Amino acid sequence: MSRVIHSTARRQIIQAGLASSVLPWSTLVGAQPNFTMRIAHVEAMGSPLTDSLEKWTKLLKEKSGGRIDAQHFPAGQLGSYTQLIESSRIGTIQATTGGPDTEESVAPEIAATGGAPGFIFKDEAHVDKVLQGEIGKEVSAIARKKTGIEFVAFGEAGFRHLLSKRPVANLEQLKGLKIRVPEIKLWVDFWRRLGANPTPLPYAEQYSALSSGVIDGLEADYFSIRGFKWFEQAKHLTLCYHWFLPKAIRVNAKWMDGLPADLQALVRTSAQEVFAEQRKVNRDKAGEALKELEKAGVQVQRLTEQESARWFASAKPLFDEFSAKSADTKVMVAKILALRG
Repeated sequence: MSRVIHSTARRQIIQAGLASSVLPWSTLVGAQPNFTMRIAHVEAMGSPLTDSLEKWTKLLKEKSGGRIDAQHFPAGQLGSYTQLIESSRIGTIQATTGGPDTEESVAPEIAATGGAPGFIFKDEAHVDKVLQGEIGKEVSAIARKKTGIEFVAFGEAGFRHLLSKRPVANLEQLKGLKIRVPEIKLWVDFWRRLGANPTPLPYAEQYSALSSGVIDGLEADYFSIRGFKWFEQAKHLTLCYHWFLPKAIRVNAKWMDGLPADLQALVRTSAQEVFAEQRKVNRDKAGEALKELEKAGVQVQRLTEQESARWFASAKPLFDEFSAKSADTKVMVAKILALRG
């Protein structure tokens, strides 16, 4: 009889052990669930922005103790710029980078902080006054409300310049030049005002478009020109400082709201820390990137002060046109201009 009781007890213990083995690991050890965070973008390999996004990925994993499973997909691995912006809105990826000008159709007041409508930013100090102050906070709140995206920090690609197959030193030489622009009306309007022939194309098609003659040039920052090797197809760089492109670090708001409070705080504070450093590195290394392009055979043309004034005057009517998009946009443009100093 005792043998039967012992055997029965043993079977019960084994069954209990088997049952416990299929319980969730978090139930057994008190672990918290993981949250997948795909960070995907089109920034060039080796750029300060891409390096910082990689650093942010590692920091999120480390400081969350693995609770945030951050994954980094640079250089358009998961899609084009337009596709990734949309994917971040619907939540199939959780984070990307993009200029605030991307929101022109739904929140033009936000687009004004993305460099719109061209020549709106005086210099880097002016950019910081706008984006690292109250306007930056306001912009993130508007983005959350209107697009479902929170701007947790601002990185930057810096001032943009014109890379072309032929020299461009003035508006006359710019006339009719086929320039690749993002698939955004604001950029098309800007270059058309200056007399060029803007050609909207996906970001990833620029090298082949230069090679095939679909475009005569493009406009970008030094790091992208170097990283994507566009200089192999176009050897003339005009330093026109026409557009300063901040890169909002864009996180899907619904995904963010699903995180525990401590992880929400981690996403925000770590982004602010990493991209404050990114902005400094970007500015420190810009001159170095330009020198590397010159060594690669790129011919650099600097606009004269008089010619710069002509470019600005040609684009200036866009300020009024852009401000007319909405009352909020008019107020935002006035705020930005008031901080020019």
